[in-house]
Amino acid sequence: MSEKKLKSLKEAEMKFRVNFISDAENDLLEIYKYVYLNDSEERAGKLFDKLYQKCLALQEIPERGHILPELRLLEVEGFLEIHYKPYRIIYQILNDEVFVHCILDGRRDIQKLLQERLIRG
Repeated sequence: MSEKKLKSLKEAEMKFRVNFISDAENDLLEIYKYVYLNDSEERAGKLFDKLYQKCLALQEIPERGHILPELRLLEVEGFLEIHYKPYRIIYQILNDEVFVHCILDGRRDIQKLLQERLIRG
């Protein structure tokens, strides 16, 4: 087997550890509560599970996310995002770990939320 194929195989086997910072944990709980109170417990649970699984899937190929346009304008680097329906999962890759910073409703003012959360001076 060639070195290139062997390296590719090793990288495919490597899994990143996914960590939720407290803001992301709070986001998940707030989304759950909102849907629970405004729709149903069943839908809240399903949405919570889908968002959580989407975050955990980052252990496989976290680089698949893209740079947030709002942060690119501010020349802030190092954060990526993936989407699940209207929700934007914002994370950072450091070595072999993924840190989920926030899970935001894309219908809200993302620029303002990012400035409050990620660009704290």
